Amino acid sequence: MAELIVIRHGQASFGSAEAGGYDRLSAQGETQSRMVGETLKAAGIRPDRLITGSLERQKKTLEAMGFDGDVEEHAGFNEYDFHDLLHVRFGGAVPDNVVKDRRDHFRTLRDTLKDWQAGGLAGASESWSDYTARVEAARCHATRPGADCVLAVSSGGTIGRLVAACLQAPDDVMITLNLQIKNTSITRFIFNDKGRFYLHEFNATPHFLNSDAARHLTYS
Repeated sequence: MAELIVIRHGQASFGSAEAGGYDRLSAQGETQSRMVGETLKAAGIRPDRLITGSLERQKKTLEAMGFDGDVEEHAGFNEYDFHDLLHVRFGGAVPDNVVKDRRDHFRTLRDTLKDWQAGGLAGASESWSDYTARVEAARCHATRPGADCVLAVSSGGTIGRLVAACLQAPDDVMITLNLQIKNTSITRFIFNDKGRFYLHEFNATPHFLNSDAARHLTYS
C-alpha cells in the first residue's frame, strides 16, 4: 500500500478582514513548518511526490519543511473561501468582532459552514457540492499511480473533508474535525491502485510532544 501524508499549513497571520491578510505564515508558522519537516525526515519519510494547494501559506509551509523535489500544485487542496462565505452571509459588511475576536470568529465559522452545507449562502463563489468535488479531485490526483509516498500541504477544512469522506461520515462531521486540526499536524492515509483509501492517522503532532516544543502548538 502507498501512503498519502497531508500536513496542515503552519500558523497564519490573523486579524485581517481580507483573505490575503490570512494567507501568510506567521513567524510561529515558519518555526512549526521547520519542526514538522525535521520530524518527518528523522522518521525516514522520503516523499516521491510533493503537492500543495495554490495558497501562499501552504506553499511556504512546504518550502520551510525542506524536502527536495519538484512541487505540484492542485487547487483542490485549497481551503474553502471563508472570507467569501462571510461576505455573502453578512451582505458584504462583516462585523468587526468576527474578524478580530477568535471566539466569535470560530463560533461564526461553525454556523456559517452549517448554513453552506445545507444549501444556503446563495451567491457564494463556490457551493458546498463544488467544494467537495474539488477536494475529491485533489485526492484522486495525489493518489494516482506512480508514487509510494505522497506528501501534500493543505488546510484544516480540506483535511477535515478528506477524513470525513474517507470514513463516509455525515457532512457536518467535517466541521468538528476542521476545528480540531492543529497547525502542521500530520494526517496519514493509505491507498492502492484498486481505489482503496483508508485513514491511518489523524491530526498527529509528534514534533510538539516535549515540554519545550509544546509552546509552539496552535490551531489557527
